[in-house]
Amino acid sequence: MREITYREALREALIEELDRDEKVFLIGEDIGRYQGTFRVTEGLFEKYGPHRVWDAPISEPGFTAIAVGAAIDGLRPVVEMMTWSFGILAMDQIVNHAAKILYKSGGMCPVPMVIRGPAGPGKQLAAQHSHSLESWFAHSPGLKVALPATPADAKGLLKTSIRDSNPIVFMEHPHLYGVKGPVPEGEHLVPFGVADIKREGSDATIITYSRGVHLALEAAETLSKEGIEIEIVDLRTINPIDMETAINSVAKTHRAVVVHDDWKFAGFGGEIIAQIQEQAFDELDAPILRVAGADVPMPYAKNLEQLAIPHAPDIVEAVKQTLQ
Repeated sequence: MREITYREALREALIEELDRDEKVFLIGEDIGRYQGTFRVTEGLFEKYGPHRVWDAPISEPGFTAIAVGAAIDGLRPVVEMMTWSFGILAMDQIVNHAAKILYKSGGMCPVPMVIRGPAGPGKQLAAQHSHSLESWFAHSPGLKVALPATPADAKGLLKTSIRDSNPIVFMEHPHLYGVKGPVPEGEHLVPFGVADIKREGSDATIITYSRGVHLALEAAETLSKEGIEIEIVDLRTINPIDMETAINSVAKTHRAVVVHDDWKFAGFGGEIIAQIQEQAFDELDAPILRVAGADVPMPYAKNLEQLAIPHAPDIVEAVKQTLQ
């Protein structure tokens, strides 16, 4: 199977959906002539022109509102946030309108739109460009939230998102854009709410998503050399969430560690742990631990930023702690 980057996989998904459905269009800052801050939309303005690839002014509330209106009117907009940290400016359009219009219209008015872009730390982009905000959106009924970790999942989930009739929050970790991996040729769809076992093991379960999957795989290699085999559950989407796969894994290993870049306090890991406690308490042989971001605004200084985000050795230590 060919290997392409996460960025190329996203671009393939956009091209295939633009070709498949004339109602699909892209809108965002610098996605046209500049071809996107992370080059996901490279070449698309030349291929499809300004009516399918819209360069928007610097106004997240404005162009997100345009997309909501277009979706209500039957189009399928794909909004690019230059960073999801800027998506906070459009929270009213996303949470108070896009997420609720289907409910408020008694099911008469779907809002088929995707809002995608980078979210996460590690690129020295400082406090207003680096945070993981998935728990904010997963907390809002009416939104689906995807955080793919691999090129294949990025392509398959983005195509599924564009065809969905609900508003989708699609978060891409900036560290993953250059990651290469196998992606099937042709039509490739990944369903929402279906987790993937990225590595099988018997001693402990790591439940994670996005960059956390790669940290967990690195930690698993280290632990395997010491005779400890961990199972890695990549949730892929956190709303809807596939807790059945996560709980089946915990029932197999009897120990669990949750990993994410988001702040630890009130982060999404707390929801995962609560559901395991509710559904599989008797299966646990040790408390469930969290490896997460420090509860601070993301520092710009590289050494401080590295101290604020999770690393593979932190996961190794947490797994060993659950085994004591």
